[in-house]
Amino acid sequence: MTLIKSISGIRGTIGGKPEENLTPVDTVKFAAAYGTYIQRNSTIDQLTIVVGRDARISGEMIQGLVMHTLIGMGINIIDLGLSTTPTVEMEVVNAKADGGIILTASHNPKQWNALKLLNAAGEFLDAEAGEEILNLAETNDFYFADVDKLGNRITKTTAIDEHIAAVLAHPLVNLAAIKAASFSAVVDGVNSVGGIAIPSLLNALGVHCTKLYCDPTGHFPHNPEPLKEHLEDLSKEVLVAQADMGIVVDPDVDRLAFMDEKGEMFGEEYTLVACADYVLSKTPGNTVSNLSSTRALRDVTEAAGGQYFASAVGEVNVVAQMKAKKAVIGGEGNGGIIDPNLHYGRDALVGVALFLSLLAERRCTVSDLKAGYPQYFMSKGKIELSPNMDVDALLKKMEVRYANENPLTIDGVKIDFPEGWVHMRKSNTEPIIRVYAEAKTQEAADEITARFSAEILQEAN
Repeated sequence: MTLIKSISGIRGTIGGKPEENLTPVDTVKFAAAYGTYIQRNSTIDQLTIVVGRDARISGEMIQGLVMHTLIGMGINIIDLGLSTTPTVEMEVVNAKADGGIILTASHNPKQWNALKLLNAAGEFLDAEAGEEILNLAETNDFYFADVDKLGNRITKTTAIDEHIAAVLAHPLVNLAAIKAASFSAVVDGVNSVGGIAIPSLLNALGVHCTKLYCDPTGHFPHNPEPLKEHLEDLSKEVLVAQADMGIVVDPDVDRLAFMDEKGEMFGEEYTLVACADYVLSKTPGNTVSNLSSTRALRDVTEAAGGQYFASAVGEVNVVAQMKAKKAVIGGEGNGGIIDPNLHYGRDALVGVALFLSLLAERRCTVSDLKAGYPQYFMSKGKIELSPNMDVDALLKKMEVRYANENPLTIDGVKIDFPEGWVHMRKSNTEPIIRVYAEAKTQEAADEITARFSAEILQEAN
């Protein structure tokens, strides 16, 4: 059982003892810390926070604890109920709220949940804000309202529909071309809110949709991370339905991956590549992704006359770099699309619409589209941490060992080679060291991951 307290929020497994897991006690404490932070950084008396959740089993309980803690502090709540992460982000802005909380552990299995914390711009809090909230939680420095000043709760059920309407109105979404193409798709909603949002979007786009695991019960039918090894059922259903593609999202719908008409993965790394290819064809400019993302984005960007920039891993870091470099699109290689024309957050809904616009205008199959991009293969490994491991010291040793390769150290250690790269970093969401590598063949990528994982363990011993 695990509780991870970091500047990006609190994440843990349900049940067990306080301070060791995400219990009701820990949930209330961190909700109060966030509420206190918002109060101390605001000049108005009556604050409003947007709250939404994915469909995981613990979601209703956790949301109730969070909302009533904030109400007890005198803060008003806009309750979106079941909602996607990008929908909550957009609603913060639309409602002119003072912040937002999404209750989701993203791709983690069902025993996990988390509090994702937003500022008044509907964006994730930066490191400084996260540190302040952690300190508040440690000191229990909270103040609750008296009975005449309790907050109110407003329930809103139309936020996802409004999100879809905003996607349809996006200046680059070619609605006419998508409808004319008469696409068909199988959607794996992993029994969470993607099963609500993505079929509704596809219906509005004129795409024939076959639903797979779209009942938002929170009982995930497979590991909810949208990777090839978890998607055998989707592959089979694409072939049975003779669909043009498969679409899969994670439980909170900020990650997006496609499957081609042959039941083969398009590759979550290439979701951003394809969407960027389309956006760059309409609005040339710069792109940003994190250090663990495919080199193909750089290649596509430079071919379109733009510049590619890398950021540290984490949505808040990508967004900061996008703003600094005035990027027209960015995101993360895990299938996270950030289009500033809509909002500065990873958004699978806008990703679907941009991808379908590209496919409709190119008049090609998903497999043909993939074949036209620079081909790289990624290997993603991880090293479970033992209590005696000094991760920072281990990564420093790897930096020193490869000093002649001019490693990047803005987030762990990344080493670029002529035919590939390796990135070693401490996870923000799990007690592991991630070792990602990319090369021109899968075998070469796997070899790099295995080699550097072994070297890290060697240094640890």
